[in-house]
Amino acid sequence: MSSFSKEAFSLEFFPPKDQAARERLVGTAKQLLVMNPRYVSVTFGAGGSTREGTAETVSMFSGLGCEAAPHLSCIGADKNEIRQILDAYKAEGIRRVVALRGDLPSGMGGGTSDLRYASDLVQLIREHSGDWFHIEVAAYPEMHPQAESPGKDLEHFVQKVKAGADSAITQYFFNADAYFDFVNRAQAKGVEIPIVPGIMPITNHTQLVRFSQMCGAEIPRWIRLRLAEFGDDKESIRQFGTDVVTQLCQTLIDNGVPGIHFYTLNNAAAPLSVWKNLTY
Repeated sequence: MSSFSKEAFSLEFFPPKDQAARERLVGTAKQLLVMNPRYVSVTFGAGGSTREGTAETVSMFSGLGCEAAPHLSCIGADKNEIRQILDAYKAEGIRRVVALRGDLPSGMGGGTSDLRYASDLVQLIREHSGDWFHIEVAAYPEMHPQAESPGKDLEHFVQKVKAGADSAITQYFFNADAYFDFVNRAQAKGVEIPIVPGIMPITNHTQLVRFSQMCGAEIPRWIRLRLAEFGDDKESIRQFGTDVVTQLCQTLIDNGVPGIHFYTLNNAAAPLSVWKNLTY
C-alpha cells in the first residue's frame, strides 16, 4: 500500500460560456466534490479572453466550499493588469494561483505583454504579493511543443521554480516513464517542489487527438489503434479509456507521486470512474 493521501487529488475546470453551461458545471462540481479535492483550478482563455469568467467560476467554487485556484496568463496582459488581478484575488481570500505563459489568441501577432515567460510572471507575483499565494506552474514531461529541446525545456522549468513556484502540474501524458524521467532530471537540477502528474481521461478519440497535437502529448500507438478500432462506439471508448487511465494512475500512485490532477473538461463521469477504481 502506498503513502498516497486521499486528499491528494485536484481538478481542473474551464469557465462556462452561458447560464445553461454554468448550471451544468455546478452539477458536475457537486458530483466531483465527493473526491474531496485539495483544490480546483479554473482555466484562463487565450490572451486573457475568459478573465471575467475565470474570476466568476473561482467565486462559484469558493461558494461550494472548495479552494479554487485561478489560472493567470502573462500573454496579453501588462504588469499593472496582473497586479490588479492579484489584488482582487487577494481581497477575495484566494490563496492559490496557477501561473502560466499562456497562449496567443488566433490572429494575434507577437503580443503586447511586458512579461515574456511564466518565470517572469512567477517573479512578479512573488514581488507584488510576497508569500500570500501558493504558486502552481506547468511542467512538460514530453517537452513543451515550442521548446528547442528537452534540455532547454527543463531549464525553463527550473527557472520557474527558482522564481518562486511552490509546486507544478504536468501536461497530461499516457507514458508513466516520461513523467518519472522528467521528475528525476528536475531533481538532479536541484528541484525539490512537488511535481503532480496531470491526467486526461479518455472519452472522445477525435478530441483527444486534437488536444494532443496542440499540446505535444504523445498518444502511444497501441492506444491510438485501439481507439480507432472502436470507431463511434462511445461506450467501448469510455470503458477502454477508464481502464487505461486507471492503470496509469495506479502505477503513478504505487510509485509515490505527490498527487493526481484531473483535467475534467467539465465532465464528472470519466474522472469519477477512474477515482473509484484506485487503491491506495
